Amino acid sequence: MSLPQPKIPLGPDDYLAWEQGQPCRNEYVDGEVFAMSGASDAHGTAALNLAALLRSALRGKPCKPFISDMKVHVEAANSFFYPDILVTCDPRDRAPEASHVKHHPVLIVEVLSPTTEAYDRGNKFAAYRALASLQEYALVSTEQRRIEVFRRDDTGHWVLYPFALDEELELTSVDFRCPVADVFEGVEDQ
Repeated sequence: MSLPQPKIPLGPDDYLAWEQGQPCRNEYVDGEVFAMSGASDAHGTAALNLAALLRSALRGKPCKPFISDMKVHVEAANSFFYPDILVTCDPRDRAPEASHVKHHPVLIVEVLSPTTEAYDRGNKFAAYRALASLQEYALVSTEQRRIEVFRRDDTGHWVLYPFALDEELELTSVDFRCPVADVFEGVEDQ
């Protein structure tokens, strides 16, 4: 996220109508609009690698990955976010009225940057936890070359599963595995 735009009181429907005509992506958090800043080479490379791996693994299955141009609506937080990657398996997210906004992701991935890391770990994760469908939230650190997966357990608690560069990433929500090193292929030192 970047700096908030000038205060314009917008409801969710007003935001959606306004945002479709904007030249850049804007997130909506409980009435405030935030312009999204550009990503670094490392950020984009890691996100693209993981999205491509997920797309290949999920081909022909009911789950579909989306990249950073797809919004997710968190109704309980009165917010719309653009995660770096989201995966939904819910048929309601394939309906024509869900062509620009998804409501039922099982997996959300955020690639961390120095300016967004605290937010991605804090308030954004708190909002995402309100999604009943969400089973996993993954944070990709290009600086530390590791992936942290927060997985909702049977009691509704979120449990951390860290994955180092020499390990295999496991995303149980979509029955996906790959070497962590594959996610960081081509990511240059920052």
